[in-house]
Amino acid sequence: MAAQPYKILLVDDDDICAMGLKRAMRRLELPNTFYIANDGIEALELLRGNDNASPVETPYLVLLDLDMPRMSGHEFLREVRNDPSLSKTVIFVLTTSAAETDKLSAYDKNIAGYIVKSDAEQTFLNVLGMLEHYCKVVELPC
Repeated sequence: MAAQPYKILLVDDDDICAMGLKRAMRRLELPNTFYIANDGIEALELLRGNDNASPVETPYLVLLDLDMPRMSGHEFLREVRNDPSLSKTVIFVLTTSAAETDKLSAYDKNIAGYIVKSDAEQTFLNVLGMLEHYCKVVELPC
């Protein structure tokens, strides 16, 4: 059975990370629509819709960095989980922080997984491969 098409929203202020994920998507020949938000505020605008723009259509997954300007990943998680229209959003943390306090705080907000960026190229290939498999097995909320 083919996986339902899904979108990926990367919430990260690191342009290198965005370029690396795009490169990994091309290498793996993934057809997914890919959105980028530089912080939690931009991400919320994309998910809710802004300036007469429609919100990102479901199903989608969010890859979230924790350390960002304006609105951190932790603040974004709190906002999403408190918004009834976004509370079921599937979010994977993709960050450089291996701090136990960050992991526990993120899992307390019902993330789907916590991934530490290490070897960037291999991490991105692994993450996208995992997401592709995940979406073949798991029914995403619409």
